[in-house]
Amino acid sequence: MSKDSLKVVLKLSGEVLAGDAGTGIDGATLDATAQQLVKAQKEGARAALILGGGNIFRGLGAAAEGMDRVTGDEMGMLATVINGLALKDAILRAGGQVQLFTARPLGPIGKPYVRDDVKQCMDAGTLVILAGGTGNPFFSTDSGAALRAAELGCDLFLKGTKVDGVYDKDPARHADALRYDTLSFDEMIEKKLEVMDLTAATLLLQNNVSALVYKMTEPNAIYNAALGKSDGTRLHP
Repeated sequence: MSKDSLKVVLKLSGEVLAGDAGTGIDGATLDATAQQLVKAQKEGARAALILGGGNIFRGLGAAAEGMDRVTGDEMGMLATVINGLALKDAILRAGGQVQLFTARPLGPIGKPYVRDDVKQCMDAGTLVILAGGTGNPFFSTDSGAALRAAELGCDLFLKGTKVDGVYDKDPARHADALRYDTLSFDEMIEKKLEVMDLTAATLLLQNNVSALVYKMTEPNAIYNAALGKSDGTRLHP
């Protein structure tokens, strides 16, 4: 394993596993995602994968309907563990090497998150799945992923979206929307662009970690992202 390869955190929404249905886990989509990741691994990727849980449960939405926010967020964190288990199984079936870590101890389901253990796996070329968010309520998946990127000394935080980068306004609603090739985190905050929450942006900025926003539905998008060579908008400190 080359130590020269980029070390990246790859944040994927839970919906990426749902396929056209938008909810649940689609077997064909899951397998296709795993195959892209295994292909990247064989080419030297050093990647930590962080999945959302929105395809199974949205804690914030449940809280808006009257559920206790902490309870809802805990359920959402468990949903990311379900997605993590599914992706781990698919990666193993595709011939890859992978380890699942959880932010809270969950016995035989996954190893407890310990930074040095995760770094050792990544340096050895093993894909790592980091499930359970930060282990605490009130933190978005973006914030949790940014925290891990900073802790693990990663070179790049990659966020997959439905569009091919960051625009000055919603390109689905405005034909004259302009895409940024590069953008500083300060500019993102000043322009109030809804790329990621303020906590995530601040963590990346303070720890000198760049970010790349790319379109995750493009062919081979996840393969390219795992190798840190996606096209999109690069955000820099």
